[in-house]
Amino acid sequence: MSTFYQFGLSDAVIRATASMGFEETTSIQDLAIPIAMAGSDIIGQAQTGTGKTAAFGIPMIEKCSEDKSNIQGLVITPTRELAVQVAEELNTLGQFKNIRALPIYGGQDIERQIKALKKKPQIIVATPGRLMDHMRRRLIRLQEVSVVVLDEADEMLNMGFREDIETILTDVPGERQTMLFSATMPQPIQDLARKFMTDPEFVRMKTKDITVPNTEQYYYQTHEKEKFDALCRLLDLHSPEAAIVFARTKRRVDELLEGLNKRGYSAEAIHGDLTQAKRDSVMRKFKNMSTEILVATDVAARGLDIGSVTHVYNFDIPQDPDSYVHRIGRTGRLGKPGIAATFVSHREINHLEHIERSIKRKITRQPVPTINEAIEGQQRLTAEKLMQIIEDGEHLQYKDLASELSENASATTLLAAALKMLTKEPDQTPVKITAEEPWPRKKPKHVDKRSRPGHRQKPSASKGRSSYKKKHKHY
Repeated sequence: MSTFYQFGLSDAVIRATASMGFEETTSIQDLAIPIAMAGSDIIGQAQTGTGKTAAFGIPMIEKCSEDKSNIQGLVITPTRELAVQVAEELNTLGQFKNIRALPIYGGQDIERQIKALKKKPQIIVATPGRLMDHMRRRLIRLQEVSVVVLDEADEMLNMGFREDIETILTDVPGERQTMLFSATMPQPIQDLARKFMTDPEFVRMKTKDITVPNTEQYYYQTHEKEKFDALCRLLDLHSPEAAIVFARTKRRVDELLEGLNKRGYSAEAIHGDLTQAKRDSVMRKFKNMSTEILVATDVAARGLDIGSVTHVYNFDIPQDPDSYVHRIGRTGRLGKPGIAATFVSHREINHLEHIERSIKRKITRQPVPTINEAIEGQQRLTAEKLMQIIEDGEHLQYKDLASELSENASATTLLAAALKMLTKEPDQTPVKITAEEPWPRKKPKHVDKRSRPGHRQKPSASKGRSSYKKKHKHY
């Protein structure tokens, strides 16, 4: 990896990266920043948690000028949460250069956004719908934009934003730099790139970097009806500081939330049916660690950037390798260790093996913990907490009471009683989780050589200002 000093960045941006604790670049930053600084269009294939915001944010901030009052940079994101997170990081990166980014999204009072726009931010980070609303009202003008970023482009297309994106890009000057970042490269992404990008350079993380090396990955083979008990035992054994439990459907999320709360866990849930106010409340509790467990669907969790997650549990095995990578990328962030656990039924082993082949990594099988192991895990946690209290000197005001109690029982007996009282023993309250059928196994499709990514095709006249560099084979 490189350091940020090697890219010829301004002192203000170098100072910002240092204040953020960045020392070495990540793989995607190492590949993308030099190309972006040179002004070329970029297609970057990278997942959440790989440092891609800085990969496009640093060049964008370097190209923006504090002296200009018009919008110079535009980032389009699929979700409100991602817009807020990207804007926060851009503001931190631009703090010493006085470059400001403003998030624009639906669900927030538009009058508040209009007021913020009057302060003349240099960069707008927006969801497509609300951005177009401001464009129709002529509150946002894109005539001076020189850098455009499409972040998580595949998710935006999955959410039906293609026409909106095309409308927005048509309104931006043709002489611009465009950067597109996506976890996957389906045909619609390739089509979008051909239409709106000029000779883009393709950058992709190395295979070994795709699944975060700091994340330990395990799977637990268990029957569908036993998965919930297995999850609870793992939670007791691991005692995660902050965990995300992924489930396939909204119904599944709701049932898991109810079951976890019944058994005394501190849990909240997030899925597509929640109001924006409820989503904000849930995420606030999880980020400030007043909630330990977040239960979520893939779609609801897309774009969430929560650096404190210690554990990810795939209650349902992901549908495909890309989803697996996205999920486990929520932990093991910024050099911190993480654990990813996946529950697999006998009928899903082939599906797991397909994921292993795709990520080029073996996922270790572990036995489901027993109840006794779960109890021991909780006992160990309680003992560690007691020792921490002693180390911090927080027990001193209780010494007189302890001496008084020791007249009636031995120190060992008193300590055993304290451990018993403080230890959360496994709760076996009956919980019903509706069974779901395994994912159908995908059969390999026949690939027409003429449509294979990288096959040389002469672009049609309707493709506008675009064509791929022939030397790049991966689109």
